[in-house]
Amino acid sequence: MELYLDTADISAVQRLARILPLRGVTTNPSIIASSGTSVWEVLPALRDVLGGEARLFAQVLAGHADQMVEEARRLHERVPGLVVKVPVTAEGLAALKVLKSMAIPTLGTAVYGAAQGLLGALAGADYIAPYVNRLDAQGGNGIATVRELQQLLQQHAPHAQVLAASFKTPRQALECMLAGCGAITLPVDVAQQFISAPAVQAAVDKFEQDWRDAFGTLQLV
Repeated sequence: MELYLDTADISAVQRLARILPLRGVTTNPSIIASSGTSVWEVLPALRDVLGGEARLFAQVLAGHADQMVEEARRLHERVPGLVVKVPVTAEGLAALKVLKSMAIPTLGTAVYGAAQGLLGALAGADYIAPYVNRLDAQGGNGIATVRELQQLLQQHAPHAQVLAASFKTPRQALECMLAGCGAITLPVDVAQQFISAPAVQAAVDKFEQDWRDAFGTLQLV
């Protein structure tokens, strides 16, 4: 299971990396733009926080395949090991085929359907990112799409795996894991909800109070 944070917030990554078994960080143009910092500064800073084994994802901006390939090449050269995100559009599919031949790892992103995701994998993407909550918001069924995509990849493109994205609740992420997703990426607020349930803290507070009442200290005696 690969767990990623979907953010460019360096301080949040540093805080949560101490706690969570993170495999790395995913970003997209909107996330980088909201940080107000150049991608060439954000990506090295994320790697410094996470360590050398972390996996980072960054997305191309161009709309034409040739330009996508050039941007991907630049990203890959300047950030070794980076996985390049390419939207699974007509031009994106063409770019994915070329990038596969160049041995540049890729993720097919902006996936709103299982068949679309399969095409991205067949074109050469190593990861496919279905947008779970965005599908739900459009009246679709994000979890059902993930299940269909999982099945298609297992049958027809076993080299690729789902990296589910776009979550608003922990339950959505949990449903993806139950569906067999090998990788998910969580926004910081959703990741924090997994580890900050009020009932959990209430239970810990009760343990501490009972111990203090009995022994007058919070140390083991």
